[in-house]
Amino acid sequence: MEIIERNNNELINLIQEWEPKLNSLSEEVLSFMRNSQNRTIKQIVGHMIDSATNNTHRIVHLQYQPSPLIYPDYANNGNNDRWIAIQNYQTENWADLVQLWKYTNLHIIHVMKHVDQDKLTNEWITALNQNVSLELMMLDYPRHIKLHLKEIEELIIKSESPAII
Repeated sequence: MEIIERNNNELINLIQEWEPKLNSLSEEVLSFMRNSQNRTIKQIVGHMIDSATNNTHRIVHLQYQPSPLIYPDYANNGNNDRWIAIQNYQTENWADLVQLWKYTNLHIIHVMKHVDQDKLTNEWITALNQNVSLELMMLDYPRHIKLHLKEIEELIIKSESPAII
């Protein structure tokens, strides 16, 4: 499916653009700058890893489980903050974390390339009781990643700005 291919190419471009940017960040910027959710860049990257792994599992389950699928929803009701805290991304080795982010995203791209086209309309039910199709979930994934990369970009810019007196 052409739209999925464009989607995957967009993800590849984001990985190629952001891997060197992420690797170049100082420990001060990584660990102390916080977004509106009080997350550091390390924690934001950890959340993106969680998104990649959870969405990979959903993609797999949606191809063989009955539809609509009731699947644990880690992202709502405060659970994503629990995932971040339990995995303690803040103390993770940064180079390892960047590589994990890169390779979990390369893997979800691989999985999306091989989705059974007959299963694209299969749905899962979110914690907010919304039905989401496999196709919509896959097409929305880059938007989610870009949202968090934008948060990181804003923290980088903020770290470069002189303090206002």
